[in-house]
Amino acid sequence: MGEFRYEGHRISYDAYGEGERLIVLVHGLLMNRHMFDRLGPELAERGNRVVTVDMLGHGRSDRPEDLRLYSMPLFARQVVALLDHLGAEDAVVGGTSLGSNIALELAVRYPERARALFIEMPVLDNALSAVAGLFAPVLLGLKFGRPVFEGLSLATRAIPRTHHLVDIGLDWVRQRPGPSQAVFEGLLLGETAPHREDRVKIEHPTLIVGHPRDPLHPFSDSGMLLEELPNARLVEANSIFEWRFNPERLNDELSAFLDEVWAPKLRAVAGKSA
Repeated sequence: MGEFRYEGHRISYDAYGEGERLIVLVHGLLMNRHMFDRLGPELAERGNRVVTVDMLGHGRSDRPEDLRLYSMPLFARQVVALLDHLGAEDAVVGGTSLGSNIALELAVRYPERARALFIEMPVLDNALSAVAGLFAPVLLGLKFGRPVFEGLSLATRAIPRTHHLVDIGLDWVRQRPGPSQAVFEGLLLGETAPHREDRVKIEHPTLIVGHPRDPLHPFSDSGMLLEELPNARLVEANSIFEWRFNPERLNDELSAFLDEVWAPKLRAVAGKSA
């Protein structure tokens, strides 16, 4: 567990493993670093240094009720601040849903800080109708049903952590509604992802993991991103549940990708030592 200060606010993270092969994993919207409680240690056992971070407004990090603090560019800046705090020139950056969009934003705005990208369930052009259909009622519920959500938050926070999948759902309702509303409003006021003309300029090695039959994260967005990024490859998950219930195959895919990404740097270090 660690933390640092970002523009007066506390950002928290967990770290697994050590060494040069750094990967930063970013959670989904209104979730937290616990999404990667199993993936983090697994990748660390395979020789990687893994940092899972709570973005501002999420998890153990500060959660101010100010929508002006939440946007994709600001989230990308927080990841850069994390790399500065860790003393890392670059890292493989990625995550799930919101986390994947933050990684794309970082690659566009700070390309030198991303060694490669890991993109699971991106939310791009083909997801707009589903995003509007889902987020609008949730936002209205948070705004007008605040006393109910405050009660749910207090009640569920008393439930001990037991199973990672159960906890992912509980973490969503454990949060206080005020900060969650601010996160929603901040993101909806801005761009949810870089535009296509910016995405096609991303040259980083990229692993995309897409899920079929997921309207909020349509597989067509993953396919579109594959066509846009010249150095990307796409892995199709069996479903949104594969990585949560039967993760071995996708763990192997991500681990092999990391081996490929870091091999040139490791060879260069070995050559300097010889």
